[in-house]
Amino acid sequence: MDSVGRLLLRFLLVPLGAVLAILVAVAVVAMANWRAVTALAAADVERQGDYVLALVAAGPELMLLLSAVATLTLTVAAVGVLIAEAFALRSWIFHAANGGLATWIGWSLAGRTDDGLRAITDPTALVAAGLAGGLAYWLVAGSTSGFFRPWRERPARPPSGEIAGVDRPPPP
Repeated sequence: MDSVGRLLLRFLLVPLGAVLAILVAVAVVAMANWRAVTALAAADVERQGDYVLALVAAGPELMLLLSAVATLTLTVAAVGVLIAEAFALRSWIFHAANGGLATWIGWSLAGRTDDGLRAITDPTALVAAGLAGGLAYWLVAGSTSGFFRPWRERPARPPSGEIAGVDRPPPP
């Protein structure tokens, strides 16, 4: 029965951790681009209309590009999560590196246009978002990853009498 409970817990924690990782990554990207948001808010009303018109015109293409990056990134991250679950890898370094590497791979695979130009030129904010997302995933689901116990466990401690050097009475 303990196995069924642990399996149900994994089916609950892994998607919850993934959703939290995505939200944290989006927040990090938003904070990295905060200067652009404040510049838009500080612009005069006529310039704000120009920004809105440009966003409406370029919005569908931008969303297509971002969805391609997100799909590739989440696919690579899911492979890392499957490896962590299969081998019960519970290190925060593994999960943070998984997030950072997944975003870098997603950026490098999906960012090229037809004429060879890169749409998102600097992956620094994306990799930072992946690292933060990996840490958020580790907090929710990664620290207890794996259906089974980790393959490497500490050896069981000997009984306290052997540690203190106390002789046990002979059996009757």
